[in-house]
Parts: sequence; C-alpha cells; structure tokens
Amino acid sequence: MGVSGPIRVVVAKPGLDGHDRGAKVIARALRDAGMEVIYTGLHQTPEQIVDTAIQEDADGIGLSILSGAHMTLCAKVVELLRERDAADIVVFGGGIIPDDDIPQLKALGVAEIFTPGTPTRDVVSWVESHLRAGASA
Repeated sequence: MGVSGPIRVVVAKPGLDGHDRGAKVIARALRDAGMEVIYTGLHQTPEQIVDTAIQEDADGIGLSILSGAHMTLCAKVVELLRERDAADIVVFGGGIIPDDDIPQLKALGVAEIFTPGTPTRDVVSWVESHLRAGASA
C-alpha cells in the first residue's frame, strides 16, 4: 500500500502526564513540513490512541511521555496495534526517557525515541524518511 497524499501522524500524550508543550511543538513542526497531524490531547489511554490512529488511517503515532511510564505505555500501544492488525503504523516517541530504556523500547517495537533537546528538524526528517519508507513497503 503506497502513501497517497501527505503523511498522517497521530501525536498523543498517553497516561497522566499533564505537560503537552513538547507534543504541540512537534505537532506544529510536522504540520509545517506538510504532514497531516491529529493531536489527541492530554490523558489518552493506549486504546484511545490506537483507535484514533486506525480511524484516521495514520502512518505513524508519535507518543510524548514525561511521566516515567514510558515502558508500560509504549509497550501497550505497540501490543494493541499488533492485536488490531495495524502493526504497519510506525510508533515513535519522545520525552524524558532514560538512555538505558531506549534499547528496551526499540526491542518492544518503538521505531525511534527523541529525547529533550532534539532539534525539531531532526524529528521531521526522521518521520519523512521512515514513515514514507514504511508505508510504501
């Protein structure tokens, strides 16, 4: 299935984390790069995020997590995508995530993790190259 039209990304804030400035910055950067962005708002469950991504025919899900619950929340999103035959939706994340946890998250199926200070252009570039490649495979 090739990509027709712009890349579609769901940007989500799972869990109890109430800080969404970073998610909004990324959402705006992706929009400014010509992508369609669906921002789900705060306090989303993994189920709500996956439902939104499937309903919106998203190419990717960007999770922003600052609460420390990244291992559980990311694993649940990836697991739900697999259960719903939507594992082709690329999951990436960002936030305050310890370096030691990044390899574990990638082993769980998270494609990339962006930590604080990553330039938005680097995130945009990664999304453009990995979501286009993944969606057209």
